[in-house]
Amino acid sequence: MHLSVAGFTTMNFKNSLLVIVILAAAVGGFFLLRSSPQNHRQMQNSSIADKVLALQLEDYNGSNIPLSDFKGRPLVINSWAAWCPFCRKELVDFAAAQKEFGDKVTIIAVDRAETRETAKKYTDEIGVTGDMVFLLDPSDNFYQSIGGFSMPETIFIDESGAVSIHKRGPMDLEEMRQKIQQLISQ
Repeated sequence: MHLSVAGFTTMNFKNSLLVIVILAAAVGGFFLLRSSPQNHRQMQNSSIADKVLALQLEDYNGSNIPLSDFKGRPLVINSWAAWCPFCRKELVDFAAAQKEFGDKVTIIAVDRAETRETAKKYTDEIGVTGDMVFLLDPSDNFYQSIGGFSMPETIFIDESGAVSIHKRGPMDLEEMRQKIQQLISQ
């Protein structure tokens, strides 16, 4: 049974109302999807970078080095450990990338909770100790602050202090070059 009021039936009214609700939801969803993920990602990436740059780690001489000392310049920060089979080649490639890009980027390799002796022996053995910044993280705070779950993991922090790239797993020199070029071109 359809009631008609001035030529407008209850069925037409319900259909019209349904169309209006669907259109409103679609328009609202469009604007939400259009702005939210990017803004959320930027806030999240800035938050991760803030946590990372608030850390103090140790160098091979036992000095505390605040990562905030590196703020305002492009950074590549890599987590590594002597037990990680992929890290050996990757550290050699990072050292080559540091030499290639010079002062356009600072590459920091953060050892995950190993002793100074273990870490330094390893980097000495592969011949990269003096080629870039090596820091120790006895409490594994860096890896935890980036939400690490694979090895190695690397973040790329732009000049504004936001993580622009978070790479999980190993990279070769060519991929490093591409990502560093992307980082310094922003």
